[in-house]
Amino acid sequence: MGKIALAVIVSLWAIPVSILVNHIVPEPYMDEIFHIPQAQKYCKGDFGSWDPMITTPPGLYCLSLAHVASLFPGFYAMQAASSFADLCSTAILRSLNCVLTVICSIIVYDINTHLKPTLDDKKAMLQAVVISLYPLHWFFTFLYYTDVASVTAVLAMYLACLKKNYWLSALTGAISVVIRQTNIIWVLFVACTQIIDIAITHGKKSEMTVESDVSINKPGLASDNTTSTVGLNLRKRRVVKSMDTVKSSLANAHASSPSSSGLLEDIWAILLTLWNMKWELLISFSPFVMVLIAFVLFVLWNGSIVLGAKEAHAVTPHFAQILYFSLVSVMALAPMHFTITHAVDLFKHFRKNMTFGFFLGFMALIVGFVSVHFFSVAHPYLLADNRHYPFYLWRKIIMAHWSIKYLLVPLYIWSWFSIIHTLGKFRNKIWVLAYFVATAMVLVPAPLIEFRYYTIPFFFLVLHSDNNESGRWYLTGMLYIFVNVFTMMMFLFRPFSWTHEPGIQRFIW
Repeated sequence: MGKIALAVIVSLWAIPVSILVNHIVPEPYMDEIFHIPQAQKYCKGDFGSWDPMITTPPGLYCLSLAHVASLFPGFYAMQAASSFADLCSTAILRSLNCVLTVICSIIVYDINTHLKPTLDDKKAMLQAVVISLYPLHWFFTFLYYTDVASVTAVLAMYLACLKKNYWLSALTGAISVVIRQTNIIWVLFVACTQIIDIAITHGKKSEMTVESDVSINKPGLASDNTTSTVGLNLRKRRVVKSMDTVKSSLANAHASSPSSSGLLEDIWAILLTLWNMKWELLISFSPFVMVLIAFVLFVLWNGSIVLGAKEAHAVTPHFAQILYFSLVSVMALAPMHFTITHAVDLFKHFRKNMTFGFFLGFMALIVGFVSVHFFSVAHPYLLADNRHYPFYLWRKIIMAHWSIKYLLVPLYIWSWFSIIHTLGKFRNKIWVLAYFVATAMVLVPAPLIEFRYYTIPFFFLVLHSDNNESGRWYLTGMLYIFVNVFTMMMFLFRPFSWTHEPGIQRFIW
């Protein structure tokens, strides 16, 4: 019942807003001028043509063919479309994202209830609704972009992996890569985190086996038979010898308290366990290996990770991007991060290991200052296109004075500490490290500041945040609704013109 109600709630805003957008902006806008004609070529059966300005693979267009095919019999029966190609209008192609956003909300609900079995149905539905309102995800529901399809495919892959259906997970992961090639990082992240969980679970079971064996030989319970006792002791010695180096670290890796063992010890313990399970894991996760091999072959064949416009999207070390992500994410979760309770909790956690905390904070600040000084990239698209909000944030805030980009560094670092602390309350340290590495691998090579790139790591962040207070979720939802109303009003009702180019321009994320 919860999923049906959730689908209805999401549809109640997706359908009317979609109708409004298509009424006011019926023609392709921004990147749609590339995506929609390409999809229409596919609808006509022309699979050999390709617009060289399109950077992503054709996954979205293939999904659109399936979407149009599902609608065609009904439209044909009503004589609303005489051919398959006639149905591939801008409005119909955009409607694919409306369908996907409903599916995505249900997937979010399923992931949430799987990760948090004690979460009641009302709270799970509330969180799924709020996450579906996340401004970047919500806005591009109504345009023909790859974002909604990309997020939906990645989350579907994650859900299937959580349910240990690895073939289905790898298949949806492959689909996500065909929609947007950088999703290969999330395919690897999902597979690696699942392998880590298996290693920790296996280590805990092995520890229980050792403890069970030891309890058999307690005084008063052991047999008087010397041979039996010697055999038992030999067996214990073998098990203990193989497990002593990993069992305590694996048990601690499952927790994230300050008293847990060092991160390097946890990694070493898990690597030892994985080595002992290597053949079993290789067989289980072979579908993911096939996806990775196919991706490597594609890059070798294509000569680059992007398809078109390679010069404008060349890989660039943009380390400041990971800092922008942290601040944007905590601001998007302001009711959960900017609270006295959270600040006190973060301070107590820091105080438990103050020396290491000061050292870590000092090093993070140095890395932050180096990143913004040497690795802040001002892409030509960012500087020239005043239709995007990052254009104004860059000019009016970051570049308002030479010192501001440095003054923001402590806020970036605090944001990352807040994110890591929040994730650490719900997941083990190695999972948090894998999340940081995956997020960096996706964002750092991207030269253009695009908040759309932050959506998938944000979804993983919010799904693994152990905060179930309904009041904070309601406040977050209200924040999202305010931002969504503002951005959509600006997009629809505040058009403007360029002196150097004809046509109507609109503000967009």
